[in-house]
Amino acid sequence: MLGPSDPRLLSETRETPQTIIQRKGREPIAALTAYDFPMAKLLDTAGVPLLLVGDSLGMVVLGYPDTTHVTLDEMMHHVRAVARAKPRGLIIADLPFETYETPEQAVESAKRLVTAGAEAVKAEGGRTILLQLKAIRAAGIPFLGHLGMLPQQVLTEGGYHVKGHNKAQREALLADAQALGQAGAFGVVLELVTPSVADEITAAISIPTIGIGSGSGCDGQILVTTDLLGTSPDFIPKHIRPDELLRKRMVGIIRRWRETLPKPRATHE
Repeated sequence: MLGPSDPRLLSETRETPQTIIQRKGREPIAALTAYDFPMAKLLDTAGVPLLLVGDSLGMVVLGYPDTTHVTLDEMMHHVRAVARAKPRGLIIADLPFETYETPEQAVESAKRLVTAGAEAVKAEGGRTILLQLKAIRAAGIPFLGHLGMLPQQVLTEGGYHVKGHNKAQREALLADAQALGQAGAFGVVLELVTPSVADEITAAISIPTIGIGSGSGCDGQILVTTDLLGTSPDFIPKHIRPDELLRKRMVGIIRRWRETLPKPRATHE
């Protein structure tokens, strides 16, 4: 465990896509979501090198049933809050659903997120979004890929499903990951990919893989921070085993405070 005086926590060096790439095969990449100023401050203190302002905020913060309801304006609002913390970790923002349908729209959306304080953007898909990826990179904006289970496709796919179970899925995932790397992505998130396929992708490409529910063989791991802390309000994915459900402790603190409130003084009419 890193102590408070550990130089890895106190370094003033800012993370960049290049420093993330350099970690491949050398040290694990820790990535967590941040949606506001205080959490970004906490993650910075803990030395987290990659902060994702994910569209998962739709469910975790805004109460939507899935990520498809999140707007670009809402993403920008939360990116601004995270950026005000000035973390040393790289701030990456999700391009929300239907904001990167064309290369032109993708660049405009990415620029707005960068204006809000993002240092890179992430979008879901492989070869189907290569034109968008190349346009974003041509605009000078770093890009992180996302393959496997794609939350923005939950309605068309009828739920959240593990990918890589058959030969066709395996070959498609490998081809997509290689295409993303060749087009200029500095890394790729692998969500709910079978561990054997995630391992194969990690060995096949030169950019880091960051897994979530995809086994331990990726170059790094990313989690929704409220899942890790056990404060997510309704549901915690089965691939996460929080050390403690902090929401239970928080509810206890609130209840004890409420129960110790002083009784109001009697009034006379």
